[in-house]
Amino acid sequence: MELGGTELAGSELAGGCHCGAVRYKVDGAPMHVAICHCTDCRKSSGAPMVAWAMFKEEQFSLTQGEVTTHNSSGASMRNFCPKCGTGVFFTNAENLPGIVDVQSATFDDPDQLPAQLHIQTAERIGWTVEQHSLPEFARFPGQE
Repeated sequence: MELGGTELAGSELAGGCHCGAVRYKVDGAPMHVAICHCTDCRKSSGAPMVAWAMFKEEQFSLTQGEVTTHNSSGASMRNFCPKCGTGVFFTNAENLPGIVDVQSATFDDPDQLPAQLHIQTAERIGWTVEQHSLPEFARFPGQE
């Protein structure tokens, strides 16, 4: 399956953590944007899945602050804000050399990087398969 970058070729996007202490930018289109269902992503985020935008190392740069790095499983390095705990990016020099996976929800405008595929579905939580059929509310139920 070939997945070209999105319509962002030549564009620069910025993002950061929840508290604003860590900021980054990327230059150009991602290799792909994927929703990961692996246990490691779930445990590190506390969420049922995590969306990632994959970039070449040279496309990514920290522009403000510093991250704390946690080795979550062998060569998997999860980089997060030491102040608020937001997961920002992931590297794995052993299995994905030269790649930086950015948690796409941390971009200032995450709608510019829509997900293109699901990965690690062998580890997904069963109820997420049918999640789109659940009732939806613009805010909390009863507060619309």
